[in-house]
Amino acid sequence: MRTADLTTAVDGHVAVLTVDRAAKRNAMTSAMWAAVPALLDELAADPRVRVLLVTGAGPSFCAGADIAELLGGPDPADPMAELRAHNLAAQAALRAFPTPTIAVVRGHCIGGGIELAASCDLRFTDDTGVFGVTPAKVGVVYAPAPTRALIDLVGPATAKYLLFSGELLDAAEALRTGLVDRLLPAADLDAEVRRFADVLATRSALSQRATKEIVGELMAGRDAGPVAAGWFTETIASGELAEGVAAFAGRRPPAFGWTGR
Repeated sequence: MRTADLTTAVDGHVAVLTVDRAAKRNAMTSAMWAAVPALLDELAADPRVRVLLVTGAGPSFCAGADIAELLGGPDPADPMAELRAHNLAAQAALRAFPTPTIAVVRGHCIGGGIELAASCDLRFTDDTGVFGVTPAKVGVVYAPAPTRALIDLVGPATAKYLLFSGELLDAAEALRTGLVDRLLPAADLDAEVRRFADVLATRSALSQRATKEIVGELMAGRDAGPVAAGWFTETIASGELAEGVAAFAGRRPPAFGWTGR
């Protein structure tokens, strides 16, 4: 499916959301941000999908928001209000996606690109990756939700360093700070991402979904006990735990069947 310079595809159990505006280094327009939640809803409803990859067309992941739109909103007192609303809704939809999500980063991952990547569960890059958060270069105030996501990855001091300066990090520095999880040679990135996605698809979707929700509760500073208790009950009722134990005892791969969303 294609809409507003975004494309989606499903290959087996792996869905791919591609920012497809290579001529502009995949800079995100307001219309593109607005289109993301519906595209993700469609993929989330597809029972084949066990893993979501988010990537960019061409040599860049996403160079940020389209600067030409920053002052183009209908409210002169806050011309970014509409763009900001679409941007935050897209990030929230990506964070809420029910299966594991991986940002696959090549080249520029700047501003809105960091927002997309930080909204994923994991981030893989190759040695062409270049990372930066640049609101101070254009006088933009970074919203609380992406600021929180950045702090969760790199800590408050490095988040301030990036937000204060707008300086760019190479892939090795991004790995050192925790901004990305894996750094691979460019020739190996696609194959390793697919290998890892295949591994994720063999694991319990119930366990993965529970992990996403429990981590989310803990990172928000809430008591995760009630959420975990519900999942403890579900792992028995669904038969997932029984299958996992039986497979381990029988020295065979498990055939997990939970598909709840």
